[in-house]
Amino acid sequence: MAVKNITATGVLLRFLFALVLVLGTYNPEGYSYFDWALRDISAFTILKAFVGVVLLIGWAMYVRATIQSLGTVGLILAIAFFVTLLWLIVDIGIVPADSVRAITWLVLVAMCGVLTAGMTWSHIRRRVSGQFDVDEVDND
Repeated sequence: MAVKNITATGVLLRFLFALVLVLGTYNPEGYSYFDWALRDISAFTILKAFVGVVLLIGWAMYVRATIQSLGTVGLILAIAFFVTLLWLIVDIGIVPADSVRAITWLVLVAMCGVLTAGMTWSHIRRRVSGQFDVDEVDND
């Protein structure tokens, strides 16, 4: 069985896919699935339903992989890491605390960070410790 190591490019691609997923679902600029499909439910079409299902599949893949890779404690630590990082960014004045739009963007990017950590953690842990994660075993 070939083992593929994670690279910086692999991490970046996972982050970019998470960014597309998160910002495609919602962003404060008004160009998202939420604004396109859900603001006016009376204009809901099959195309909007299809795109919603595609987004839901993406969320299911990322969230499931994140939960399996990080576990409960790891997920709590990843969220705590990004929440305290955001707090630090606001506290030192990089982003004003009263800017709802800026805080929303930070939270969305932090969500991408948590999802990316979940998608890459098993690879990073394997590289650092030499231990593999086994989710499913074939008994063929």
